[in-house]
Amino acid sequence: MASIRPATGGKWRAEVYRRGKRESKVCPSKSAAKTWAARREYELDNPQEVASETPFGDVLDRYAREISSKKRGARSEIVRIERIRRDRLARIKMGDLRPADLADWRDRRLLEVKSASVKREMEQISAVLTQCVKEWGLLSENPMAKFRRAKDSPPRDRLPTASEIEALRISAGENLDNATARTFHAFLFACETAMRAGEIAGLTWDDINLSERVAHLSMTKNGTARDVPLTPEAVALLEALPRGLHPGAFGLTSPQITALFAKVRKRAGIVDLRFHDSRAEGTTRLSRKVDVLTLARITGHRDLRMLSRYYRETAASIAKRLD
Repeated sequence: MASIRPATGGKWRAEVYRRGKRESKVCPSKSAAKTWAARREYELDNPQEVASETPFGDVLDRYAREISSKKRGARSEIVRIERIRRDRLARIKMGDLRPADLADWRDRRLLEVKSASVKREMEQISAVLTQCVKEWGLLSENPMAKFRRAKDSPPRDRLPTASEIEALRISAGENLDNATARTFHAFLFACETAMRAGEIAGLTWDDINLSERVAHLSMTKNGTARDVPLTPEAVALLEALPRGLHPGAFGLTSPQITALFAKVRKRAGIVDLRFHDSRAEGTTRLSRKVDVLTLARITGHRDLRMLSRYYRETAASIAKRLD
C-alpha cells in the first residue's frame, strides 16, 4: 500500500515501495497524491505493459538524459540521438517495434547519408535497445539482433596536397590574432602530430614542454592520457602562437575548429577535405620516421588495425623509398 501523508505548505507526500525500489512525490492535494501513487504502483508492477505503450522517442530521450550525458563524448552522441529522434521511427511504440521498422529506417537513411554514418546511428540505436533489455526491463530482447547491418563504406583515402595546403594558407590568412588563421595553424600542427581537433583545442601551455618537445594530453578520446613527441616544425608552430589566448594554447574550441575549417576550405575552393584528414596526414608522415609500435603510442591507437585506417601513403611514394 502507498503511504500518503501531509507535507509542508499544505501539500501531500505520496510514497510507494515496489520490488526494492522506493519513490516519493509531493503533490498539491491528497487526491492528487493518491492518483499519482496508484499510477506509479501500476507502472512498477507492470513494466512490460507500460513499456509497450511508450514511444521509442521517449526512450531515446531517457537514454540521452541518463546515459549519454555522463559520457566524455556526450555532445556528439546526443546530437546523433536527436537526429534519430526526428525520424518517424521515434513515433513507434516500444511494444510495436519490429526488425522490419529498423530495416525501413536503415534503407531510408542510406538514401540520405553514407553507410558509415548509418552504421554509427545503428550502433547507437542498438545501444539504447540493449539498455532497455539489460537495465530498464522495457524489452525482453533487442530487435536489432535479428537485423542486417549496413555494409561498411570503402575506407577513406584522402590526404591534403601541397597545393591545397597553400590554398588553405591564403584563405585563412597569416595573422594569428585571427581565429581563422589559428584554425589553419591547428591543421598544420595536426599534420605534424596526428592529434585530433579536440586534443588540440584542449592543449594548454601547462601541457607543453618546448625544451623536451613533448605535449601531454591528460585526457583523450579513449579515456587515457598520452604524451605526444613534437617535431621541430610542431615546436615552431607552437612558438608562433600569441600567448594569453583562451581557451587553450590555440584559443579555439573543437566546434570552432570544425566550423572555421569548413569556412576556410570553402573559400579556398577545396572539395572533400576534412580537418580530421590531418590526423591521417600526420600518421603517414610519422610512419616514415618511427616503427609501427612507436607510431601507435604517438597516435594513441591500441588496435593496429584501427591505426592502418590512418596510414594513407601512396604506392608511388613508397616506391621512391625503395630506391
